[in-house]
This record gives sequence, structure tokens and C-alpha cells, in this order.
Amino acid sequence: MNVVDRQIWYTCGYKYQLVKPYTTYTTIRPKQLIKTDYITLTTDGFLTAIKSYAWDGPSGPTVDDDTNMRASIAHDMKYQLMRLRLLPASDRIIADKELREDLEEDGMGYLRRQQWYWALRFAGEPSANPKSARTVCVSPRIVYS
Repeated sequence: MNVVDRQIWYTCGYKYQLVKPYTTYTTIRPKQLIKTDYITLTTDGFLTAIKSYAWDGPSGPTVDDDTNMRASIAHDMKYQLMRLRLLPASDRIIADKELREDLEEDGMGYLRRQQWYWALRFAGEPSANPKSARTVCVSPRIVYS
């Protein structure tokens, strides 16, 4: 007889998942290669998420659209590396500025992208803080015998 798990363990809060790897470029330069199960950042600034990487999309009171999806994944990867203490918190300003550049490149209007940027500068620190790591959820919470 096979053993069957009676619970699932998962990370809460994600709503999108890549169907193929995604690579972008950042001016953040780690001293050595950073490689997690889902993200790689090379010393020359190539930031890659593997196929199946999950993220929560654009944050805040906004509409998820073609002007912000690419920026949101790159930004989320950088903040995740900060939460994991693989990048210093001082790189947050770079991550926020690069998000604003990506938003412009993808066609978001000036006022909207400025609002995004200043909202991040004002309220984004907790999302990059290691104390804000995603919660691991278990379901069902009680296993019946």
C-alpha cells in the first residue's frame, strides 16, 4: 500500500505562475552568483526566474495589465532576494527605480508610474524585509485519524 499525504504544504499569497523561464537585466550586482530554487542573479546583472515561478502580480489598488506585469515580476524577484537576505536592503532604491523604468518602457503613463514609485518608496519597505517572508500554510489543519 502506498503512503498518502493527508495534508498539503504551500506558500500563500500568489496568483500568477510563469509557464516558461523569464530573464531580465538589473544594475544590482551581487559579489557572487545568487541561486535559489526559483531565482538566479548573476554578478553581471542577469536576473532569471525559472518556469513555474509564482508571484502576486502588481500590488496595491491597481489593475493588473500589460503595462505592469513584467515590472511586477522583476520587482518581486528583487524584493524576494532581499527578504531572503541574499541582497542588502540598500538595493531597494535600485529595485524601485528599475520598476519605474520598466513601467515606462511598457507604456504606463507618467502620473500613474510616479504614483507607483512614490507608494513603494513610502510603504514598500515591509515587503523587502526578511520579517515579511511568506507564510507556509497547511491544509487541512487537522489530520483525522
